[in-house]
Amino acid sequence: MKRSLTTAALAAGFILSSQAMASPMLWQNNSLTYLYGKDYKVDAGDIQQTITFEHASGWTWGDVFLFVDNKWYNGISGSDGHTYYGEFSPRLSLGKITGTDLSFGPIKDVLISATYERGESQDDGTPNQNYLLGPAVDLAIPGFDRFSLNTYYRKPDGTTGKPGGQWQITPTWAMTFPVGKSDILFDGYIDWVVNDKKNSNTELKKNFHFNPQIKYDLGKALDYTPGKLYVGIEYDYWSNKYGIEDGGFVSENFVGPTDQNTFSAIVKAHF
Repeated sequence: MKRSLTTAALAAGFILSSQAMASPMLWQNNSLTYLYGKDYKVDAGDIQQTITFEHASGWTWGDVFLFVDNKWYNGISGSDGHTYYGEFSPRLSLGKITGTDLSFGPIKDVLISATYERGESQDDGTPNQNYLLGPAVDLAIPGFDRFSLNTYYRKPDGTTGKPGGQWQITPTWAMTFPVGKSDILFDGYIDWVVNDKKNSNTELKKNFHFNPQIKYDLGKALDYTPGKLYVGIEYDYWSNKYGIEDGGFVSENFVGPTDQNTFSAIVKAHF
């Protein structure tokens, strides 16, 4: 876990200090989010609280998205009742790198997308991590602030006996709706792992993770800077969570189904 947090901290520090180093960064946005929810499956109990750091930035060669979750599971997950999870997702823009306009119809750009996923290490110290790589497109769709469609080949690494070879489709989006003197922001993502994969010891099932947020721009409503302070809800639906087939998962901390269907209250501050 220490290696995971150190790596994430170094990456975040590099990103946040890059403008002072005259880097090719074009823009950046950082945020902290607090979430409070119930009825999470597999690795959670009655109450789950999460503090999330997120970073997004645009570069002359593409873009970067990074987040780190610090989760508390009401004292039942991990020896001290909390765990960590993070993802680092750089994308290379083929249009920017080649200096070529690759737009066609609704397609704005063609990219190569990668993601590194890292969770808390297992009890024996084995890292819990996945590597994802594949093509992506940015789309111009009426009504959307942004819409990206990423496809990945996902390969687990560091977990004994876990098979690889799954394919994942990940759309991400954002939409803004004016409401009175402020706005509603509807954004989120879908991670759709489309195939099963197994070896002699372990099977990972196809799964579908739908995770949107609906947020009210409270800062704008209070005549503060727009886009800086939001309140709202997050919906989390995940069939066969973590690739575990629904129908009676049993572990030290959880007994029951692996299909997750829950809401969390959220407060999000951008800086």
